[in-house]
Amino acid sequence: MSASSNDWERCVEFHGHACPGLAIGVRACEAAMAHLGLTFAKDEEVVCVTENDACGVDAVQVLTGCSMGKGNLIHKGLGKMAFSFFCRTNKKGVRLVFKKPFAGEGMDRAAMQRHILTAPIEELFEIKEPSYAPPERARLFAGIVCEQCGESCAEHAARLQGGKKVCLDCFADYGRGW
Repeated sequence: MSASSNDWERCVEFHGHACPGLAIGVRACEAAMAHLGLTFAKDEEVVCVTENDACGVDAVQVLTGCSMGKGNLIHKGLGKMAFSFFCRTNKKGVRLVFKKPFAGEGMDRAAMQRHILTAPIEELFEIKEPSYAPPERARLFAGIVCEQCGESCAEHAARLQGGKKVCLDCFADYGRGW
């Protein structure tokens, strides 16, 4: 594994256990950091758009400094084991898509994890250019008090319903089956 064993141990400690999914995230971070010349993000200079909410996302937080709270970890729930990383300082990006099936298919969990941690990056991931620009920087939004439940929500998450400002929990979505 090119990533240090200390990096792996920090990820395992944060995640709670070692698993192949966490290994995928570690290797995606390793590839992105090498490809883009990234260092740990102190603010929003590095952005990760993850297309999944699986174990590997924990490695992204530990190794890159991308987090939901900072606004530089964006979840785009497409159900793909794919990660797009952007470096705002050099304006470069890379999309890493885990190959499935891959050479480790058919192994038990421990063997698969070892394989993912040691295989060449090119065997594990398709390395592509992202098809979109980096997401805009995080914004601060005014709070709106829901006129139905009384809880505050960010203004971008408020809706008008019956002439009242309501949060998404209280909003009765209108759909006609399509």
